[in-house]
Amino acid sequence: MYRTLYSPQGAHINLDGRDIINMASNNYLGLANDPDLVAAAKAAIDTYGVGPSASRNIVGNFAVHDELEEALAKFKGVEAVLVFNSGVAANTGVIPVLVGKGDTIYSDELNHGSIIDGCRLSRATVKVYPHMDLAALEEMLKEPTDGKKLLVADAVFSMDGDLAPLPEMAALAEKYGAMFMVDDAHGDGVMGPYGKGTVEHFHLRDKVTVETGSLSKAFGAAGGFVAGSKAFIEELRPKARSFIFTASPLAPCLTAAALAAIQKIADDDTLVTRLWENRAYFAKRMEDAGLNIGSTVTPVIPVIVGDAEKAEELSARLYEKGVYAQAIKFPVVPRGTARLRIMISAAHSKADLEKAADAIIEITKEMGII
Repeated sequence: MYRTLYSPQGAHINLDGRDIINMASNNYLGLANDPDLVAAAKAAIDTYGVGPSASRNIVGNFAVHDELEEALAKFKGVEAVLVFNSGVAANTGVIPVLVGKGDTIYSDELNHGSIIDGCRLSRATVKVYPHMDLAALEEMLKEPTDGKKLLVADAVFSMDGDLAPLPEMAALAEKYGAMFMVDDAHGDGVMGPYGKGTVEHFHLRDKVTVETGSLSKAFGAAGGFVAGSKAFIEELRPKARSFIFTASPLAPCLTAAALAAIQKIADDDTLVTRLWENRAYFAKRMEDAGLNIGSTVTPVIPVIVGDAEKAEELSARLYEKGVYAQAIKFPVVPRGTARLRIMISAAHSKADLEKAADAIIEITKEMGII
């Protein structure tokens, strides 16, 4: 059964009727209930109504859609952007346009499910390499193939919080003539200067063919997008099935909220800086206590306990102490690596982080985990 929210997303939420510290959402910058985003969404409802009621290629394209795409392109440092109604739709829409039957895709084994689905829909041959194993990847790329090649990976992996070695991957893609696609859903608003993303963090803009991203995490709204050259976006617009065959593109109110988020952080890195300060504090508390946080270098911090039942017990006992963190287990993560997934936000106060860290450490000691 789902737990139910009776409040907006924030550092504190009303979950199943209880006021609790929220350590489980993707609200990295605390913008999901930001007054500026709320005001923008309300104004858009007054201007445009509620739903688009048609695909953007017919009569569902509102002025605010164009404004968001222009702002995103400037923010990401690309020629053009196309906004989808979800990150899943962006990935499943763009990959079959990049490659098809007779082509080859090289995909990290821990890539997001929407990348996996996009690969399947493309009908291209898919070669899966072990997580971030560049030697294995290069051996695959060396093998002779017909058709086009596409190397695709998440930039920030959502269950481990580790960072793909994008510079080395870009070099391999260039060496072996492959296109390079990066999904930065958990890097947008988080990585790089002003949260411009992992590609910007590594200074790889001219090495990446296509980038996909999310508006539903750090940007506090909903939706996804594809960023790239103007020529490719113009090709994508009439071909991406998840774009052209939806009568429900991103609602104008959510589009306006996402636009307000981009405008809010484009020239002010206060929230991004606070997020990383909070991340540093919490990760240190976990490491100093002897907890296993894996290879994370981002605000996604797993507390790996191994056994699925222990992860469930830890989550339940934390909830009783007023802290919510989701237990993650197989099949979302490999067997034997069950964990709590802690999601750090700029909205968390020092007191929130202290209470959550104290509770995790106390309970894991009682359970014999540390």
